[in-house]
Amino acid sequence: SLVISAGITINLCLPVFEESVDLPIEIKAKSAVLMDVSTGKILMKYNANEKLYPASVTKIMPLLLITEAIDEGKIALSDVVTVTGSAASKGGSQIWLKEGEQMTVDDLLKATAVYSANDACTALGEYLAGSDEAFVKLLNERAAELGMKNTHFENCTGLDDTTENHLTTALDVAIMSRELLKHELIMNYTTIWMDSLREGQTELVNTNKLVRFYEGTTGLKTGTTSKAGCCVSASAMRERTHLISVVMGSENSSDRFETAKAMLNWGFANYSTVTPVVDTSLIPEVGVINGVIERIKPKIPQVGAVLVEKGREGDIVQTIDLAVDVAAPVEQGQVLGTVTFRLDDDVLGEYNITAPDSVEQLTFSIVFTRILRAIAS
Repeated sequence: SLVISAGITINLCLPVFEESVDLPIEIKAKSAVLMDVSTGKILMKYNANEKLYPASVTKIMPLLLITEAIDEGKIALSDVVTVTGSAASKGGSQIWLKEGEQMTVDDLLKATAVYSANDACTALGEYLAGSDEAFVKLLNERAAELGMKNTHFENCTGLDDTTENHLTTALDVAIMSRELLKHELIMNYTTIWMDSLREGQTELVNTNKLVRFYEGTTGLKTGTTSKAGCCVSASAMRERTHLISVVMGSENSSDRFETAKAMLNWGFANYSTVTPVVDTSLIPEVGVINGVIERIKPKIPQVGAVLVEKGREGDIVQTIDLAVDVAAPVEQGQVLGTVTFRLDDDVLGEYNITAPDSVEQLTFSIVFTRILRAIAS
């Protein structure tokens, strides 16, 4: 198992589906993964750990680093970037940036996310890290932090004419896609169908056709080269369920999008997202031994969303494990017990029940002071 973040565990030990294994849908690609965004649970996979060229799906990682930097206040959307010669010289999909041209982070982010512009992506990377090489180093470091063990980036664009080891997997793409979607800012860009730059002189049309044609699409990124074939990391939300469908190595664009849609449709038809409610009647006050107060009312934990098969929402069972009493002193946030939600043998989530405030130990001086106050009153 691999812990990605915030206590979320993704099981990497299950065998990869092979072509001979029956799947609920037809996969017209070399590999594919369907992941739930809220929990990181893998709902479907096919050759999920096969190393493949990702083409411009690569740009999910640069977009992650840029949005993280914006959310952390390291850079701002209004910052003006001066384009270098190296950024302007990038081939493939581009907005034809000129050396010395100035453009805001906002516009460069839009060009990267919507139009998959290699020059814009490189300009953003150089602005954040100081050079293209330094930015690529950051991409690989972040991939390692996320547990993307089968990924190596040689550039930030996905251009692969001269690369041999610019590889990733459908599972790793799902992992970085999920991390990117934690930053709601990105969906301001990945849900754009058409827009423009340079006061309307440069038109942008999203390379992800699902933005226009698939209900609930939230992103995320396409990629196509002769080495990679047609790839996409497609995310969509319906009601409260948010899914990522990664498709890599399709023979044509239609197969890419049809496979992504089929996976998403299957996921939405078979799963729902719910937030279990803690039964507070099962959580009594906890006694405090030798405390300045005798009892404390535990703080009820905030419960996260869980994914369950449709029709089984009412089968979730919760178990409360709570101390009868606790010895003073008690620290604020001290764990007093747990509430665990299960569906059959699967643990959906476990949350700590904690002390709402600190409680001092009762001392002779405190007792004596109380006696004097009582006499005085």
